[in-house]
Amino acid sequence: MADFHQNGVVATLHNLRERSLERMEQELKVFAEVRPITLILPSLYSELEGDALEHIVSELSEVPYISEIVIGLDQADRDQYRRARDYFSRLPQKHSILWNDGPRLREIDAKLDAASLAPDQPGKGRNVWYCIGYVLGARTAGVVALHDCDIVTYSREMLARLVYPVTNPGFPYVFSKGYYPRIADRSLNGRVTRLLVTPLLLSLEKVIGHHPYIDYLKAFRYPLAGEFAMRAHLLPDIRIPSDWGLEIGVLSELWRNYSNTSICQVDIADAYDHKHQDLSSDDKERGLSRMSIDITKALLRKLATDGVVFSQESLRTLKATYYRTALDLVEIYHNDARMNGLTTDRHKEEQAVELFAANLIEAGDVFRDNPNATPFMPSWNRVQSALPDLIHSIQDAVRLDSEED
Repeated sequence: MADFHQNGVVATLHNLRERSLERMEQELKVFAEVRPITLILPSLYSELEGDALEHIVSELSEVPYISEIVIGLDQADRDQYRRARDYFSRLPQKHSILWNDGPRLREIDAKLDAASLAPDQPGKGRNVWYCIGYVLGARTAGVVALHDCDIVTYSREMLARLVYPVTNPGFPYVFSKGYYPRIADRSLNGRVTRLLVTPLLLSLEKVIGHHPYIDYLKAFRYPLAGEFAMRAHLLPDIRIPSDWGLEIGVLSELWRNYSNTSICQVDIADAYDHKHQDLSSDDKERGLSRMSIDITKALLRKLATDGVVFSQESLRTLKATYYRTALDLVEIYHNDARMNGLTTDRHKEEQAVELFAANLIEAGDVFRDNPNATPFMPSWNRVQSALPDLIHSIQDAVRLDSEED
């Protein structure tokens, strides 16, 4: 049974299993009359060929309170886009597909590039950013939720619990972050959160001292969860990274702009599994290796904006502290897994820690050597100031794409 522990920094809304999904969905139908709910699904075309998205779409087809589903489709040619339209046509809710590789949206991207406003690299962050622009142009959403398309253990209860805190008019929250245990195949997963983010935050606290931003991130049980929901009025101002630092970047924006009392985390699942990334120890541009560098850069960058100075010496100290802290946690996670009848591979866990420690220095060097880097995509308020008609052009492009044979 879930506990009811609160950390005092952000509200934690538990699943005490005393309430049915049907009752929660009935309430959400009433709430959504005032705050219509839009769901964003960033997807690769390849995910349409897997079992996970098939199950997600089947579950979403039964959800009674969603007003619109916006699908951001990456890496699809014209025939694949047409197949995607057929694939999602079973959804009973209003739905729209952003064909990000289509000529119309590419033309819009070129306009943004000419104004030095286009995202500088492909990926989930860019996909989500364009979907946000589309949602803003529609002007119909009161609440916007987002989750990935590779969740193997998906159920529609995940979505209901995710959106409930920001849709209920009696709650003060403008942002909710999902959390869950990462367990699959009798193994403890979630390596980047367990073996990078948690020990790195503990180590930063030891090296630089107490900092409210570190307290804030430590409060989240799964800070890298890709499932979150927010009130739509947050969207125009939010600035997010285009790399693997997306989730940390979103949390950082919330910390900068809103009181902690407006933010919550919510238990959305007893178990969660999705597509696993390779460690990619021989290629820093792929897998968990690149992810660890991007996340570390995002943390260093945010602390630097609050006046923290990172020298080569402090980075070396941070690496040594992180390495020892992470190894201690490997032992704790191993014991936790064993007590619950699960496993961890201690050799592979320590290999991951060694890679993440080396990448900490790599991330620090990149951060220090590129002081003029602008890693965030521009806010949509800035885009609308520079190109006032662009969000309407996105609406037109999506509509015209959908009408083509």
